[in-house]
Amino acid sequence: MRKNILDRIGKEWIFFDGGTGSILQEKGLQPGELPETWNLTHPDDIIDLHLDYLNAGSHVFNTNTFGANRLKFPENLDEIVTSAVRLAKEARTRAGRENDAYIALDLGPTGKLLAPMGDLSFDDAVEIFAEVVRIGAREGADLVLIETMNDSYEAKAAVLAAKENCDLPVFITCVFDGSGKMLTGGTPESVTAMLEGLGVDALGTNCSLGPRQMIPIVERLVKAAHVPVIVNPNAGLPKSVDGKTVYDVDPDAFAGYMKTIAGLGASGLGGCCGTTPEHIRKEIAAVTALPFRIPTPEKHTVISSFSQTVEIGGGAKPVIIGERINPTGKKLFKQALIEHDIDYIVEQGLQQEDAGALVLDVNVGSPEIDETELLDEVIIRLQSVLALPLQIDTANPAAMERALRHYNGKALINSVNGKQAVMQAVFPLVKKYGGVIVGLALDEDGIPDNADGRIRIAKKIYETAASYGIPKEDVIIDGLCMTISSDPWSAITTLETVRRIRDELGGSSILGVSNISFGLPARELINSAFYTMALQNGLSCAIINPNNQPMMQAYRSFCALMNQDENFASFIEAYQNYKSPEKRIAEAMALSASSAGGAGTAGAASDKDTSGTSGTGSTPSGQAAANGSSGAASGSSDSAKNTVSAGGSSRLMEAIRRGMAAPAAEATREALKERDALDIINEDLVPALDIVGQGFEKGTVFLPQLLMAADAAKEAFAVVKEAMAGSAQEVRGRIILATVKGDIHDIGKNIVKVLLENYGYDVIDLGKDVDPETIVETAIREDVKLVGLSALMTTTVVNMEETIRLLRERKPDCRIAVGGAVMTRDYSDKIGADCFGRDAMTTVRYADELCEKGLL
Repeated sequence: MRKNILDRIGKEWIFFDGGTGSILQEKGLQPGELPETWNLTHPDDIIDLHLDYLNAGSHVFNTNTFGANRLKFPENLDEIVTSAVRLAKEARTRAGRENDAYIALDLGPTGKLLAPMGDLSFDDAVEIFAEVVRIGAREGADLVLIETMNDSYEAKAAVLAAKENCDLPVFITCVFDGSGKMLTGGTPESVTAMLEGLGVDALGTNCSLGPRQMIPIVERLVKAAHVPVIVNPNAGLPKSVDGKTVYDVDPDAFAGYMKTIAGLGASGLGGCCGTTPEHIRKEIAAVTALPFRIPTPEKHTVISSFSQTVEIGGGAKPVIIGERINPTGKKLFKQALIEHDIDYIVEQGLQQEDAGALVLDVNVGSPEIDETELLDEVIIRLQSVLALPLQIDTANPAAMERALRHYNGKALINSVNGKQAVMQAVFPLVKKYGGVIVGLALDEDGIPDNADGRIRIAKKIYETAASYGIPKEDVIIDGLCMTISSDPWSAITTLETVRRIRDELGGSSILGVSNISFGLPARELINSAFYTMALQNGLSCAIINPNNQPMMQAYRSFCALMNQDENFASFIEAYQNYKSPEKRIAEAMALSASSAGGAGTAGAASDKDTSGTSGTGSTPSGQAAANGSSGAASGSSDSAKNTVSAGGSSRLMEAIRRGMAAPAAEATREALKERDALDIINEDLVPALDIVGQGFEKGTVFLPQLLMAADAAKEAFAVVKEAMAGSAQEVRGRIILATVKGDIHDIGKNIVKVLLENYGYDVIDLGKDVDPETIVETAIREDVKLVGLSALMTTTVVNMEETIRLLRERKPDCRIAVGGAVMTRDYSDKIGADCFGRDAMTTVRYADELCEKGLL
């Protein structure tokens, strides 16, 4: 009898199959022909494919359904998937492997970019995957294998589809480039945090790289993961030899690399593009010679965004959670909520990011608004323009669930408490969607007035969370700050609770620090002193205003003193130009004394200069003045130039850099009152895009932010074009873009299109699955001098080579740029391309180069 795969993976070596598409090409699959159609037209070849891998020793083999979804097969999806599973069953029976081989329902990416970057909604993506899952589970697949995911958000959609529509084990492998980044910016650490939170049974990486290039990524995955790690590399990197795609790692070399990878701690091993049954056979022989060691990962508390992780407790640096996205006590924020001013809310987040927040609390609860709708909208908008993890802060379970569903990462969740009804409502959501939950030390009897009572509730929260399958490391206890103005013992009780959470419970803690001083004058004096005391007692996270100077000064000083600021880098960056209050006052008085205003002016200047230290310092410019340094308040040496309210071109450039479409349009209208439209384009719009593009190339800006910046620039361009109506508008050149025949994955092509258009190029978008003849005929008819070609799959790159051959023959003055997940510079050179577009900005730079030379 066949064991459940979960009883084996992570406890012994489990081997997967290899490359389906490359094998089918050898069997006669034609360029552009959809591999999944062979389930109906060439069933014996599909059975033989499976048999070869089973006979090589694979335990897990994939159904031929990588691209099977309603976008490709709107008419016969059920027939395609059903036949795939049935053919796999037949192969397993013929191989005599009924007891130890497992059929994996293979889910590949949709080929579309999810909103707001693309046109496919998250919920539609879930349903597209769900259709395939329901059919595959019905037909008897043993597990779901989601593979080749290059967008963490789409990966989440696929996992939810699997979890919600079957009870099969769920494995997933993602695609990382040589720098360890997914297409949309995810890292091994950030995607692992999210996927483990969603409850996947195993995770890892496949495709894009060969085994040698994957080794650094595997090291990071093994360190981050608490579930078994799967590694399915390509057989090296693709090359073109005599018109055929071949790979540069033979079976013996592949086996050697995979033995190394197994030694790093991966327990599921197989192959992807270019790996043959012989690759798998040699891999199995090499790896099984090693003793299997059950992984013993370290437990740690981690939250994530799409691209960043933040570790909490366990010796990690204390975490600052920005508190400003919250209507409590904030008239302007409340008004923004009522007026649905999302840009104002997002700007609060951006300011806190600049000021040094590591996480942002997001609370939009107000009687005047629909919290479920608005919280969801704000979460989606925030995660599209900044990379900080978010804390979803609501007491509304419906709002919490919707926000968690659409959050791209593993969120911090605020909150639950010791009341049974609250725990019963919230813990199922934490279990389903993942996250680190804040547990408030109160229950049906209220807030205990002593540390013993609060620790008792903390234990109850831990125990109840565990009954839902939520580990202790995913619970953070809030010891609760009550103002000392009403209870003079409150601070002492809270500090003792925080210390005991660390020392007795071995847990992590969180506080809303500013509550301690409510009702008192000079609150920041109390707050900053209490904050330092709480940190010394083991506080893991603090919800504070990062724009407040004394709080940030206390935090940075504590980190420096406790050796949690390597080489004092953060402290020095923030305070290298720091001036004491006495020195600032003396300088102000000296400056005033030398002016026409004399001593009276000096006194006025002194009052103005010191006023910033007595308030909250809520604006970046106020902080900089108070500290005598543009970077002192925000922890960033360029905080002054990042201020959106700076007016004129800096305001426009900043709006574009931040991906703020409406403010970009408004700033453009203001600029047009004083400046020429072409000057705005040349001096503001294009330079702003260049700044973002350079950040993307350096890895400091990620794809979502790049596309949102492009969207903001588009809005600004629209305003400029309207102002230039009736005048000649320069087009820098015309460019054709197309995804080659047989390939419906047009994510890369669409990204390049957006950027090229924002740089002033006229793009002729021929779409996806485009015949070579169509591309060539269009280039001739429109006299286009640059063609961009995209392909994702190894089965379609041959059509790229054919397109290039025809262009060289019939339009020799045309330059050609190529890109896609399977492309390498060497492959690009071999098939005769002029430019290898390793990312979207590379193609833009190449177009600029041709334009400057007059070749477009």
